[in-house]
Amino acid sequence: MTDDQVVQALAALAHPVRLKVFRALVVSGPGGLTPGVMQEGLAIPATTLSFHLKELATAGLVTTERASRNLVYRAAYGQMNSVLGYLTDNCCQGATCALEPSAAACGC
Repeated sequence: MTDDQVVQALAALAHPVRLKVFRALVVSGPGGLTPGVMQEGLAIPATTLSFHLKELATAGLVTTERASRNLVYRAAYGQMNSVLGYLTDNCCQGATCALEPSAAACGC
């Protein structure tokens, strides 16, 4: 995973509506959700939902599949795990990332 891909994924999740949609898809599991179900359950207008789903798809965080007359959106768990893996691997090069209490204090 490249720096640009991670930035794009994190930017997509940095919006409250997209985070809410992504969380709903993660919770729904591999079965995914249709836009109609998401609209109703999350109280998001269709045009707003469509815009945010497009942003999540562009970042590779959701996939879409046509099932009969419906689109089914699913969380892209592989991409999500890649982002988490990237952050873990590049956080502190395996060292403890937590600051010592004294180092975190302002000292002002």
